[in-house]
Amino acid sequence: MSPKLFLYPLLLSHFLLHFLASGEVTCGGIVPMRKRREVISIRDFGGVGDGKTVNTWPFHKAIYKISHMRKIGGTMLYIPSGVWLTGSFNLTSHMTLFLAKGAVIKAIQDTRNWPLMDPLPSYGRGRELPGGRYASLIHGNGICDVIITGERGVIDGQGEVWWNMWRRRTLHYTRPNLIEFMHSSDILISNIVLLNSPFWNIHPVYSTNIVIKYVSVIAPHDSPNTDGIDPDSSSNVCIEDTYISTGDDMVAIKSGWDEYGISYGRPSADIIIRRVRGSSPFSGIAIGSEASGGVNNIHVENVNLYNTGIGIHIKTNVGRGGYIRNVTFSNVYMRNVRKGVRIAGDVGDHPDEYFNRLALPKVDGVVIKDVWGVNVQQAGSIEGIKSSKFTRICLDNVKLWGSKNPWMCRDVSGAAMGVQPWPCAELASSFSHGFCST
Repeated sequence: MSPKLFLYPLLLSHFLLHFLASGEVTCGGIVPMRKRREVISIRDFGGVGDGKTVNTWPFHKAIYKISHMRKIGGTMLYIPSGVWLTGSFNLTSHMTLFLAKGAVIKAIQDTRNWPLMDPLPSYGRGRELPGGRYASLIHGNGICDVIITGERGVIDGQGEVWWNMWRRRTLHYTRPNLIEFMHSSDILISNIVLLNSPFWNIHPVYSTNIVIKYVSVIAPHDSPNTDGIDPDSSSNVCIEDTYISTGDDMVAIKSGWDEYGISYGRPSADIIIRRVRGSSPFSGIAIGSEASGGVNNIHVENVNLYNTGIGIHIKTNVGRGGYIRNVTFSNVYMRNVRKGVRIAGDVGDHPDEYFNRLALPKVDGVVIKDVWGVNVQQAGSIEGIKSSKFTRICLDNVKLWGSKNPWMCRDVSGAAMGVQPWPCAELASSFSHGFCST
């Protein structure tokens, strides 16, 4: 038996034991599940779940009533079994959107009459095209104490019509997200399935105290830009026990785009990602590339990736400015991955020609430890920026089997120990002193 075949079950067993041992650790308590004293049904407002009737107006009426009832303890909007076609609608504070078993909220495909929104100030324009952007299917702005949950009910964005517009270059504005919260707090999303988002699936932006757990996020691998979960200029975010298989990054932490993100100046901070598994043709867990407002205090652990482009991806570029610091990845398992680790200073486009070429990002204090990979085509690369080297990059017990290509490094400092294949000379071979020793 070859050494690699012998080591594979040992490494997998070690990973699974650690994975199971840590199963009870949770950050989900920052937004607890609440029992609402008042329950109303979408049927009470004329909703029909036959898959043909458009229910945009019943959703608007129901949520308008919740916002004006102001019941102590909030109100649940109950969505029974059935297929509930709807256009975009806005949630309100102190409510639960509950999808019963067999309930499907399905987006209409009338793109011509889809509502528009202003661009995010930290992006300066739509992410895909100049100008505004289409509103998300389910949206919340300036609200608090909101729960989206159920009995594994489904929210289906029917994104193919939007993907085809992108492919044909017939879009007029940036595609809609499936769920977006802006300037909001105390948000819990759990026990639901998200399908076929037109663009990003879950996008909390300028928000705090966000919990996403027991969620499945699914889109075809060839669906463009269907990121799973993108915390953006948000803090105190908990993502746990979630499965993601989409056409773009499973999770991507962001904080604004070039000069607009620098000016807005709101970082993403204090984010925990735990017990997430899935696949993507792009990145498993990513930071950036739009990180101009800064990214700080990120903890990722017990992640299981397969059939993925890049396992761990930290990406930025000249003109981004900002910082990415105090980031830890631990107990990550990869299988059938093109590249295990990539930390790069040359990724991402710019909103316009006015970005500041002297705005150099700082990447500092990144720890990647206890990583196992099988059938990894290329172990990794860490390539900083000549005028802004990536510092204090620590690799500890990173075993990536199957790669015939050496690590690629430049403009980086740090240390590595127990790494297979052995990384580049730019990383010291000892943790005897400095940041990596702690």
